[in-house]
Amino acid sequence: MIVFFKTQLPRFHASLLIVLVSLTATINGTTAEAVIARTLALEKQDLEDLIRIEAHLNSITTLTARFLQVSSNGEFSEGVIYLSRPGRMRVEYDLPNPVVLIADGSSLIYIDRELEQETAVLLKLTSADFILRKNLSFMSNEILITGFNRSPGVFRVSIVKAAAPLEGQLTLVFSDKPLELRKWTVTDAFGIKTTLSLLGTRFGQKINKDLFDYKLDNKGQDLN
Repeated sequence: MIVFFKTQLPRFHASLLIVLVSLTATINGTTAEAVIARTLALEKQDLEDLIRIEAHLNSITTLTARFLQVSSNGEFSEGVIYLSRPGRMRVEYDLPNPVVLIADGSSLIYIDRELEQETAVLLKLTSADFILRKNLSFMSNEILITGFNRSPGVFRVSIVKAAAPLEGQLTLVFSDKPLELRKWTVTDAFGIKTTLSLLGTRFGQKINKDLFDYKLDNKGQDLN
């Protein structure tokens, strides 16, 4: 799980040059001897597309979809995901995977129904926070854009948290015409990539609020 974002940094400007910070440790097989400042050059069209993508994400009130999750370590899962912005999410894996993830607006709760175990972390410390926040912005002082790629009918936007870029990367993938969120990939600090692809996505439908309610056993809490 990527940890987003605990530290406030000076706001960077929406210019054609976005400063990236990399890397003081090993990530994705590359070791940096010191902190290196890179510059990602964005053309005017790139910035215009980012504005469109940002507007699309902010327009999402609810999202319901089947999903396919594949990891580079060979793990494979399917299930159902529910989003209700801001702050709420439920990821329910198909059996025999016993895991359910619930974001209740303040915490992200991990539930193992088979082992009857549960753990919670603050939502703001997780990768889900960026997608679930009320007003998300690629120009936030809390993130750095590490990649923007355009191919026929597809956009890919990669971000890391500004305070700790080594902790991992989130890549959002969108179709164009119509512009729509299709998948995302989380790359952790060890280079393991987990991709969640949305299938049969439905936007704007009413979702039962009870799906996002969960009474956490105090013994199971592990809030940071």
